[in-house]
Amino acid sequence: MPIYYYVAGAVIIILVLSCIRQIDQYERGILFTMGKYSHMWNPGWHLLIPIFQRLAKVDVRIKAVDVPDQEAITKDNIPIRINAVIYFKVNDAAKAVIEVEDFFNAVSQLAQTTMRNAVGEVQLNQLLAEKAQVSENIKKVVDHVSDAWGIDVQSVELKDIILPDSLKRTIAKVAEAEREKQAVIISSEGEVASAANMAKAAAMLAASPGALHLRTLQSINDISSDQSNTTVWMVPIEALKALEGLAKK
Repeated sequence: MPIYYYVAGAVIIILVLSCIRQIDQYERGILFTMGKYSHMWNPGWHLLIPIFQRLAKVDVRIKAVDVPDQEAITKDNIPIRINAVIYFKVNDAAKAVIEVEDFFNAVSQLAQTTMRNAVGEVQLNQLLAEKAQVSENIKKVVDHVSDAWGIDVQSVELKDIILPDSLKRTIAKVAEAEREKQAVIISSEGEVASAANMAKAAAMLAASPGALHLRTLQSINDISSDQSNTTVWMVPIEALKALEGLAKK
């Protein structure tokens, strides 16, 4: 057999191998024939006709886009900086290639704009208290717009809400004043309860003959248990006058 048969066979094999394209399990292949969309290739080996056909691979795994810090103003005119992360996946690979030039960048830009708009619709206290609800609202808007691009938004998570330093100090002062207010209220409530109990005890001692004397002796006993204590006795002036009268007799 002439040698050129072997050469022709080798050339054919090389050409066939060079035309084989592999689509991995996490990818989808968008095939264009003479510039027109033909069909989508699933994972596996496929034969591509050079010159006439072109292949665009699309990763269909879930992607995480870190939305950079955005300057925004809340509904009550407070300037803040906010950032987030958005999780999405390509639901329709053909639309992701045909309908938008760069779907990754498009989703990021859309998330930034939507995030600023969502912050402007709520007050600062609502944003801090209902971060999950605000994230859900951003997700709904981004998901609705990106449906035309074949994108399915999984979730949007607000990461940090950065407040101005002056506002942080003001919030700290408000929190401190609120704590002091609660402490004063609790202390006054304790004083009222203590006064009520003392009045009730005084009424009980006054109604029982000899009760006050017994309570005095009990107090003396408590004081005398510690040798370092000094006991001061206060004698009514009437008792002194009575002793003076006995001395004259």
